[in-house]
Amino acid sequence: MKNRLIRLREKLNDSNVDAILITKRQNYMYLSGFTGTAAHLLITAEDAYLITDFRYVEQASKQAPLFEVIKYQGSIELEIKKILEKLSIRKLGFEAGNLTYDKYLGFKEKLDDTELIPLKDFVESLRMVKSEEEIEKIKKAVEIADKAFEHILDYIKPGITENEIAAELEYFMKKNGAQGPSFETIVASGTRSAMPHGVASEKEIQHGDIITMDYGAIYEGYCSDMTRTVFVGHAQDKLKEIYEIVLNAQVEALRGAFEGKTGREIDSIAREIIAKAGYGENFGHGLGHGVGLEIHEEPRLSVSGEKVMKNGMVVTVEPGIYIEGLGGVRIEDMIVINDNQPLILTKSPKELIIVG
Repeated sequence: MKNRLIRLREKLNDSNVDAILITKRQNYMYLSGFTGTAAHLLITAEDAYLITDFRYVEQASKQAPLFEVIKYQGSIELEIKKILEKLSIRKLGFEAGNLTYDKYLGFKEKLDDTELIPLKDFVESLRMVKSEEEIEKIKKAVEIADKAFEHILDYIKPGITENEIAAELEYFMKKNGAQGPSFETIVASGTRSAMPHGVASEKEIQHGDIITMDYGAIYEGYCSDMTRTVFVGHAQDKLKEIYEIVLNAQVEALRGAFEGKTGREIDSIAREIIAKAGYGENFGHGLGHGVGLEIHEEPRLSVSGEKVMKNGMVVTVEPGIYIEGLGGVRIEDMIVINDNQPLILTKSPKELIIVG
C-alpha cells in the first residue's frame, strides 16, 4: 500500500490540486486496503485520512494502518470541511467519474471556501498495471472459474434450465473459495446464444443446443472472467464452422497481444480474421478489457483502444460471432501482458466440446 500512496502523491505533485478526495470503493480499497462499503479518503502530499462511520472504525483501523481513521456522525461534507480547514486546502480534486451530481452539489455547498476540481481516471490509471501480489489473487480467481467449468460439463444435460446452470456455477465457485460471482452469470442457449450478454433464463436445455457461458469469480477482491461455448448432444455444421473461426481469431489475437501494441492493434487481429470469413458484421463488441478490482477496467482492446500495452496489465481476449435466429459463439481467456509472449491465465480447454 505504501508504494501505491507514493505513486498517487507523485501524480498529485504534477497536478493542480492540493489534495484528492477518493469516493469510489475499488479505488479506496486499492489505496488503503479497507474493504468496507462506506469510506472517503482524503490524501495530500503529507497526510492521509480515511473517514468512515461507527460501523467500520475498528475494521478500518486494522486494514488501513497508513491512514488516520476519522469517525464521522451526521454530515460527511462538514467532517471533510474540518480537515480541509485544518490543512489549509484550497484546491480539492474529486473523482469525476464517480461522484454523482447530487453529491457534487452537496460538497460544493458545504465546502464553500474550497475549489472543487474534477479529475478523470486519476487512480484507475495507477491500477492498470498489476503488482505480483495482485496477479496472484487474479490467478486464484481464474483457477476457481476454471474448476467450475470442469465441474459444469458433467452437470449439463437436456431438461435443466439456464438458471440452474448459472446457480450451479456460482455455488461451486463459492464452495471453492470465491467471495461470489464477479458479475451476473451469462448462460445463453440455443438461439438465445446470439445475444452476447444473454443472462440466464428459465429456458430448458435441449438436445442440439449450443450454450455460451460467461462468468467469473471474485477472490480477495479481484475478479476473473471467462467464456466457453459448448454443444449438447451434437453440433450443427454452421455453428461448428463459426466455432472454428472464433477459435482461430482468439488464438491469433493471443499470439499478437504483447507489450508495446495498442488495444486497437490487438483487436484488429481477431476482427480481420472474422471479417475475412464473412462475419465482420456479426462481431459487434470489443475484443477485450482490463480486469482487476472491477470486472471491466482499462485498458480496452477495441477499435477505439489507444492505450499501449504494458507488462503487468491483465486483459481478456474474447472474440465472438452472433447470428440472430441461429446462435452465437464466444471464447474468452484472461492474460497478463508479458513482453512478446502473454501469460495465459485461463486453462480450460477450447477445442469444440459436446456434452450431455
